[in-house]
Amino acid sequence: MYKSATAISRSFLPRAASFLSFSSLSSCTLSVPHVRTLSVSASLSTTQHDPSSTPTPINKTSTINRWKPMCLYYTHGMCNMMEDPAHLEKFNHSFSEELRVDLAELKNKRSQEFDYFLVLDLEGKVEILEFPVVLVDAKTLNVVDLFHRFVRPSKMSEQRINQYIKGKYGKLGVDRVWHDTAIPFEEVLQNFEDWLTQHRLWGKEQVGHLDRAAFVTCGNWDVKTKIPEQCTLTKMKLPSYFMEWINLKDVYLNFYNRRATGMATMMRELQLPLLGSHHLGIDDAKNITRVLQRMLADGALIQITARRLSPENVEYLFENRI
Repeated sequence: MYKSATAISRSFLPRAASFLSFSSLSSCTLSVPHVRTLSVSASLSTTQHDPSSTPTPINKTSTINRWKPMCLYYTHGMCNMMEDPAHLEKFNHSFSEELRVDLAELKNKRSQEFDYFLVLDLEGKVEILEFPVVLVDAKTLNVVDLFHRFVRPSKMSEQRINQYIKGKYGKLGVDRVWHDTAIPFEEVLQNFEDWLTQHRLWGKEQVGHLDRAAFVTCGNWDVKTKIPEQCTLTKMKLPSYFMEWINLKDVYLNFYNRRATGMATMMRELQLPLLGSHHLGIDDAKNITRVLQRMLADGALIQITARRLSPENVEYLFENRI
């Protein structure tokens, strides 16, 4: 019997975490090599970017100087170190500051069809292990909020889970926080629906798409393939808000007239430094957000690139696509 995420009664509430040790996060601090300043083009074109045009700064304060790893207990509502100066110095507890954009520099920004973008980047090939979403205001380009949950597999033995997490997150130094915070996929979607409702982007009584918002992904895999697979695995009905999405790689191809195979390629071509750990979902979602911000600043129109006609049938809306 299939059940919807809204039918699951248990919701995630921030809970006491005095038993959690933050020593496991010490290895999460990352050094960032010297890189060029984040910039946007001065091109006036709203349809095609001129890569030879002179760039202008998008951030007056260096993103690199502000960057530090996010406290992943905090993203789950479980940080009990908010009064510890050493912890606050080492870990970021702000969803938006490192991704703040100076509006005065957005000379080429154009009106968008959506008010908000939801940048999604899942992690986990066998089952979903991490579900991060960055909420971006299409007008200001700034981050409004961030949703982040680690996901506990439902069809694996504890031994297999431990092996899986050690191999995936052990090298990033966040395997302990994963074990302390991960919850089943059904609960994750319930939390996410509550979060969407809080931001008035979707309501439990709705059966259609998101309201004034769209998912942005780096590729089609996240929404086209992995979400339906996970829903089938956990015997859930595919939520209605996963019926359309924006593959940023397709928009990138059509706007800049050059092909990018992934996030790292787009960042390199746009002279954006990679911050954090690649394949840590929350860091990848932030880096994809920075690509999106840059494209919006350059004047790109961010449109739906794929729409699900049925759970198995997807229509691709761009003629030129990756």
